[in-house]
Amino acid sequence: MDRTALPLVVALLLAICSLRHTGLAETIHCDLQPVDAEVTYITSQVSEGCVAQVPNATVEVHILFLESSRELSELELTIQKSKQNGTRPREVFLVLSAKKNVLLQLQAPGIPLYLAFNPKLIFQGHPGVNTTELPSFTTKSQLLAWADTKGSIASIAELNDPQSILLRLDQAPKSPSFCNLEPLVDMGHTLEWSPLTRASVRGCRLEGVPGHKEAHIVRVLPGPEAGPRTVTVKVELRCASGDPEAVLILQGPSHVSWLIDANHNMQIWTTGEYSFKIFPEKNIRGFVLPDTPQGLLGEARRLNASMVASFVELPLASVVSLQAHSCGGGGLQTSPPPVQTTPPPTESCNQELLLSLIQPKCSEDVMTVVLKKDLISVVVNLFPSSSLQWKKVHCINMESLSFQLGLYLSPHFLQASNTIELGQQGFVQVSMTPSIPELTLQLDSCQLDLGPEGDTVELIQSQTAKGSCVSLLSPGPGGDVRFSFLLRGYMVPTPTTGTLTCTVALRSRSLSPETHRTISMRLNIVSPGLPDKGLVLPAVLGITFGAFLIGALLTAALWYIYSHTRPPGKREPVVAVAAPASSESSSTNHSIGSTQSTPCSTSSMA
Repeated sequence: MDRTALPLVVALLLAICSLRHTGLAETIHCDLQPVDAEVTYITSQVSEGCVAQVPNATVEVHILFLESSRELSELELTIQKSKQNGTRPREVFLVLSAKKNVLLQLQAPGIPLYLAFNPKLIFQGHPGVNTTELPSFTTKSQLLAWADTKGSIASIAELNDPQSILLRLDQAPKSPSFCNLEPLVDMGHTLEWSPLTRASVRGCRLEGVPGHKEAHIVRVLPGPEAGPRTVTVKVELRCASGDPEAVLILQGPSHVSWLIDANHNMQIWTTGEYSFKIFPEKNIRGFVLPDTPQGLLGEARRLNASMVASFVELPLASVVSLQAHSCGGGGLQTSPPPVQTTPPPTESCNQELLLSLIQPKCSEDVMTVVLKKDLISVVVNLFPSSSLQWKKVHCINMESLSFQLGLYLSPHFLQASNTIELGQQGFVQVSMTPSIPELTLQLDSCQLDLGPEGDTVELIQSQTAKGSCVSLLSPGPGGDVRFSFLLRGYMVPTPTTGTLTCTVALRSRSLSPETHRTISMRLNIVSPGLPDKGLVLPAVLGITFGAFLIGALLTAALWYIYSHTRPPGKREPVVAVAAPASSESSSTNHSIGSTQSTPCSTSSMA
């Protein structure tokens, strides 16, 4: 034979072999039916979206359109900040638009986040970020135009029935500077999500193949972009009799490589390259596999598999998790159709017990009915033929309740006061409006704070009166809680004001756990025998000075009257001298003149 014709002969033989395998696969009789295997996956592919690079933006905007096939669904949204070291997190403006009710659990640690959402979104607990309600928009373009005014749009994604979303704030270096919405987009590293609906997993028995070897086939469909990608495949096979003999067939686009994490040994048959989690740096070259379901079924038969335990087709994913419960020796475990059965009379449901276990929990916009399992393990089967069971539920809006704390000076509770006298008995009442019969009001604690120079007087602790001066009273007509206390008569220093603070507990079957509210009021405290407001130092000094001045004026007036009403015989004689006769006379007259100049005299010198 001519050596130059040898490659042509080899190629012809390979082609014939390939045609023979293809023909075998096409004639495989395998009726794929749903099985009890479970497959979940994480993907970055969305029905519509875009990613933009906005490195100089002060506020980056991310928009998520949430489409749901259910009236109420749950969503876990995690926002992960940039991993670039030394960079300060930028403000993020996140827009969430949902057409049906979504119960959201948000996690955004360390991110300055501002959230805009429509009323269909319900938060599990407080979101912990600044929030605002979206304006009413009729079209998607109106919402996008409004969001564009809030900052630079970094990503837009429309997700169908999402169960969890991971949004990364790292910049996408190969993305354009403008976010142009397009259908069927791969969001890459920016966004990954897992759908709420499970992937359709089917299986079948391959006729004519002996043995108990099972095949698990995962086919990843091509995405909108053909870039290198690694798909992590987690496989967990559960079999009580030990590890089954199994082969894992992974087929996908040529640019996809596989990282396999399996809980037991199995034969691996893949396209592209693959490696194991325990040896991630060791890449093994795969094979060329058919890209049709029938071709992959034929490949499983060629590998001596007697049954296909699981066959699933997925969009381009980053993580695929497979859990299968079938064992090769136990035959194909298909999911049986649901059969309605009625429990025997001895196992009939205790309706009264069931209704007592149902505990409703109310928030502002939603009521959650919880079945408590503290007492038993419970399996409840509700059939269409069962009679309806009704349970009356009262939802209480805690924001609409107001609480009043009042002080009264008589046990009749007629006239409230804010002033109490030392040594006086006070009567306290805590009331709630509006009054709700299903809600029980209980007094947990009360204390009277007498200021920085006084003590804090504990009146009630743990619903118990403290000391003999405090008494718990019977509730009021509307369920108001009441108690009395006797304020000590003498205190040093004497307080003039105080703050009365009480904490009440609200208990109801609709509230789990109980809710507490704290209310307080300021009191004026006066000493016995004094008016409502005690005398201060300036007033005391003014009164003292006034009394002294009045006394002085009265003394001066009495002296004036006395000096003007004395008898004339008692006055001092006035001597007039024409001229001195001698030196002795001159000296005597001078002495007499000097005596007349005293302040006590009322005459004048001549």
